[in-house]
Amino acid sequence: MLPLLLAALGAVISVLAFPPFGPGFLVILGFALYLLAIRRAESPGWGALVGLVYGVIFFGGLIWWISKLGLVAVIPLVLANALFPVAFGYWMARQNRLPPWRWLLVATGSWAALELFRYSIPFNGFEWGALGYGLADQSWARDLSSWIGTSGLTVTAVLVAGALALALEPGARRLLLIPAGYALVSVAAFAVVSGPPAGAGDVEVRVAIVQGSTPCPFMHCPPNERLRTFEQHLALTQTIEERSVDLVVWSEGSTGSTNADPVQNPSIGRAIADEARRIGAWFIVGSDRPISDTHWVNANVVYDNNGTYRGEYRKQHPVPFGEYIPFRPLFEWIPALDQVPRDQIPGDGPVVWDTTFGVRMGSVISFEGAFARYPRQHVGLDAEFVVVASNEGSYGLTPASDQFIGMTRMRAAELSVPVVHAAVTGKSTVIDASGDFAETTELGTQEVFYGTFVPGQPSLYARIGELVAYLAVLAGIVVWWRSRTLVGSSLNAPKGAEGANSPTAFGDSTRASSDRTASFEEE
Repeated sequence: MLPLLLAALGAVISVLAFPPFGPGFLVILGFALYLLAIRRAESPGWGALVGLVYGVIFFGGLIWWISKLGLVAVIPLVLANALFPVAFGYWMARQNRLPPWRWLLVATGSWAALELFRYSIPFNGFEWGALGYGLADQSWARDLSSWIGTSGLTVTAVLVAGALALALEPGARRLLLIPAGYALVSVAAFAVVSGPPAGAGDVEVRVAIVQGSTPCPFMHCPPNERLRTFEQHLALTQTIEERSVDLVVWSEGSTGSTNADPVQNPSIGRAIADEARRIGAWFIVGSDRPISDTHWVNANVVYDNNGTYRGEYRKQHPVPFGEYIPFRPLFEWIPALDQVPRDQIPGDGPVVWDTTFGVRMGSVISFEGAFARYPRQHVGLDAEFVVVASNEGSYGLTPASDQFIGMTRMRAAELSVPVVHAAVTGKSTVIDASGDFAETTELGTQEVFYGTFVPGQPSLYARIGELVAYLAVLAGIVVWWRSRTLVGSSLNAPKGAEGANSPTAFGDSTRASSDRTASFEEE
């Protein structure tokens, strides 16, 4: 029972690392308890059970707010994500005979591999809950992310957590030298090659986020809900003084449907264009429009400061079971899915605009901001800032918005470009290129949020991507495969023979416990 209790406690502490709680370094302590539970598992089956306890409590405690959409939304999502800790627990319990330092490297690489899979499958993946996001409130972590990304921070967290867990075993405290050395090298590297502060430059962009809310915040209230939402955004925009800002942002869901879409309804487009000319600012406006009885698109529509339509970016990553139904015929028996009568058509790729205020602009829509790859696509096309236009109106007064801002601030920090985070019902803010922000709007309010930012330059991570995570995977494979080779050598050696292939010759004399020796015997 002790391993299960450790896993449960570790999951609770891990949840407390994320907004609206904190501090973020609790995620390392929580994961260390999970790893300690696996080390105490008596068999791979027990390891899998430990993973199930950790996964269900962690993901259930973190994303419970999705239950606002119904249990049919949250239960499958929690269970699907919990499968990854289950697989990890089973696999690492099988490796418990490895010497501690080898076990640590295999664990780090294995978790990195599973996370990379989780970011991509099923249905294009889910990054919520990655350990690196738990560290978003830590300035040292955000600084480091500009080199290694959030995925690299997750690798770092696992490495440190594993060293802490193993340090409780007799003779294994020297493993703490691994994260200590890692930290020393990182600090030295920053001191030697760090340049000017992120976003340091001569151009300062003035932005107004129009958080117009909806006629019935946090619920649907037809008829004409989208038209009334547009009218609320337009009324607030008319309070913005001429020449006071360079950019005006309306979030996802601020226009759209059949009667309030600026592309399909000329009168809506003219009203926005008139405001763009009056203020002398570029506009980016969220619009979701039906294009047939079965399909629709979700787009950020852009107008320049002369009121000229400059095109749109279409969302590439629709939310499964929220914006489209995968394998729809298989799920038609679920009544709740009647709320998704049309499937969103994904966009073709990133779009970047050269603005007249001298800064290249990229944008993503809602769920895409929770993935590193979509904003990074835009920065790869030389975007100097990114707009994240979101809705989140379905989740009420839950931690969803705070958690999402925690993720988009990691987008800013890891890419070293500012992020304009706009949500139709809040919270909205402007995040600088280091991941800092001063304040946010409140949930459900109607207000204009004014901010400024200095455009950024692509970070090292923006160029190399998930390299650190892949290197961790490679290191784990090499160490595991080398251990298997040594197994074969030890089995073929004469009885009592010791040589270069013995554990002692490699400095692996440390043992996890008296009844579970760190040998190279096959299980």
